[in-house]
Amino acid sequence: MELGTFSVSLSVKDIAISKAFYENLGFTVCAGEQSQNWLVMKNGDHLIGLFQNMFSGNILTFNPGWDQHGNPLESFMDIREIQNALKTAGIPLDKEVPEGTEGRASISLTDPDGNCILIDQHV
Repeated sequence: MELGTFSVSLSVKDIAISKAFYENLGFTVCAGEQSQNWLVMKNGDHLIGLFQNMFSGNILTFNPGWDQHGNPLESFMDIREIQNALKTAGIPLDKEVPEGTEGRASISLTDPDGNCILIDQHV
């Protein structure tokens, strides 16, 4: 199963302080709006998302249809195929994509240790 590009979405207390911290680790902003309390930062092929007051806890995030630079892929496993594969494997989903839809969508699930996983397709 190809889940797409991977990042960690961090729930932060103060986006400006977190941005400065990660800049000191060599990350640069590649997407987002600080005024809207969210940024995506990149260091080489590594991505992190900073999100202030949007969710509690940190989230493992996968983006089907994107490469590590946020560019659309010519071919990829659509989120609906991923959803069907997970359901066939007996993995419960916290949020599902409605049947008969196309394009952008997301699903979420929780691993056995309580970690949230978001699979978020933007194409």
